[in-house]
Amino acid sequence: MQTRRHFFSRSSLGLGGAALATLLGGAAPPSPTASPDAARGALGGPHFAPKAKRIIYLFMSGGPSQLDLFDHKPLLNRMNGQNLPDSVRQGQRLTGMSSNQASLPLAGSLFSFARRGESGAWVSDLLPHTAGVADELCFIRSLHTEAINHDPAITFFQTGSQIAGRPSMGAWLSYGLGSMNENLPTFCVLISRRPVDQPLYSRLWGNGFLPSVHQGVQFRAGAEPVLYLDNPPGTSVEGRRKMLDRLRELHQHEYDANLDPAVAARIAQYEMAYRMQTSVPEAAGLEDEPEHIYDLYGPDARKPGTFAANCLLARRLAERGVRFIQLYHPGWDHHGGLPAGIRQLTRETDQGCAALIRDLKQRGMLDDTLVLWGGEFGRTNYSQGKLTATDYGRDHHPRCFTAWAAGGGVKPGVTFGETDDFGYNIVADPVHVHDFHATVLHLLGIDHERLTYKFQGRYFRLTDVAGKVVKDILAG
Repeated sequence: MQTRRHFFSRSSLGLGGAALATLLGGAAPPSPTASPDAARGALGGPHFAPKAKRIIYLFMSGGPSQLDLFDHKPLLNRMNGQNLPDSVRQGQRLTGMSSNQASLPLAGSLFSFARRGESGAWVSDLLPHTAGVADELCFIRSLHTEAINHDPAITFFQTGSQIAGRPSMGAWLSYGLGSMNENLPTFCVLISRRPVDQPLYSRLWGNGFLPSVHQGVQFRAGAEPVLYLDNPPGTSVEGRRKMLDRLRELHQHEYDANLDPAVAARIAQYEMAYRMQTSVPEAAGLEDEPEHIYDLYGPDARKPGTFAANCLLARRLAERGVRFIQLYHPGWDHHGGLPAGIRQLTRETDQGCAALIRDLKQRGMLDDTLVLWGGEFGRTNYSQGKLTATDYGRDHHPRCFTAWAAGGGVKPGVTFGETDDFGYNIVADPVHVHDFHATVLHLLGIDHERLTYKFQGRYFRLTDVAGKVVKDILAG
């Protein structure tokens, strides 16, 4: 592949802003060379038959507590208040927020657990709707990461590197496989409208050193789902079309003279932005959904910007051929006041998650849609700060935590991986972040070692120089 030069894109504006900024008078930044056929993708197709066509990734930003949701540890309740044994901690590092505590008192969960469905997966009473679809889910209880603080940890899950600047997972898939709908972006991002405890930077869905056409496009609640996409006052659709036609002629003249592929990429983005003026309002128009669908997703689905409304929008985007849809729901960073905080967060997300699974299944879409749920790390088995009979907090814990997957070629009704009785260390089937990424790419028909991009003299990939496919969670 050809070497591409580094550049800085207007990722915060998304595709609509990047494409239309020039049209409205501002000079767009230099674009890198576009892939030979952006719609077809640089790979020209999957390496092998894919199980999934698309991904909906439900990212719980802040680090949800696996010990209060999925990883049932009765021993912590029996030893509640006792200090974390040195034999369990084994000298592993702590964050600066709890390293100076005089003790690390074990904190049992205040919430009850039960085995759910025929699979018998442990799910907390905090998640009654998720419990109802447990047999559709594959729980991975042995995820681990090296990152112990939020920014490197979330960057790692989104880009395969703890250091900012690499392409996001959605950008890699857009680059490798291309688009399934020429009228919508290949990669869309939805963020719940709620207080943010940890920043969600646009670089988390950025294109990094890949061509800018592959960056995620953020959809927002309200009358303007994509910023800078609408025509300015006084500009008609016909006038915009004529302007684009003349601009195309000028750019074509420049391309013929210089053979600069960046010019072709810019034309393509203008045309996409023009088509999105019609396709985005149609896709984002939830008002045409029937009553039984609103009942399925719950009352929050009628409130633009909520997690439930975003789950419903994600299903609509998936129906229309969007390849990668990323939802972010912030607020899971419970260093203190965890019981009250996690009750609120699960109320906001539980029904939407389960409804999405049920909705995809009833439409025949779950088989080829991979749904992912998880955060950047887990939480400690000891209390950060004061432990009381009704309250506790939990610090960051990268050593072991839980995520789940559904559909898209993953075995349903399976719990994979095992942690020790204290919920502190992995004792069976560890899954690293790179393994997670390698498995996701495999389900889309991609050999993770062969999706590469040469930049600054080195071939990069999402899984860096590691990663193995977790074959035991793949359906036959």
